[in-house]
Amino acid sequence: MGKIFFWAVIIIGGLLLARVLARHNEKSRLDDKQAGQVKRNGALDSQQPESMVRCEHCGIHLPRSEAVLTGGHTWCSQEHARLGRP
Repeated sequence: MGKIFFWAVIIIGGLLLARVLARHNEKSRLDDKQAGQVKRNGALDSQQPESMVRCEHCGIHLPRSEAVLTGGHTWCSQEHARLGRP
């Protein structure tokens, strides 16, 4: 009876040790992944935000670099620039 109890304790202890090691490895892997994301996001934060403009025909907002600028007015497309204000 003592041998069975001894081996049961050894097996349960081994399983608990494996579980603790697996959690530790997963936590360190997640920490490394989050640190990598912070580094990547930090690089994106250094870029200047682009100003948004409003189309004078339909009213949607879009980045200034994508807008059509004609006659001092901003439009979202050539077609809306051609149509003008509604």
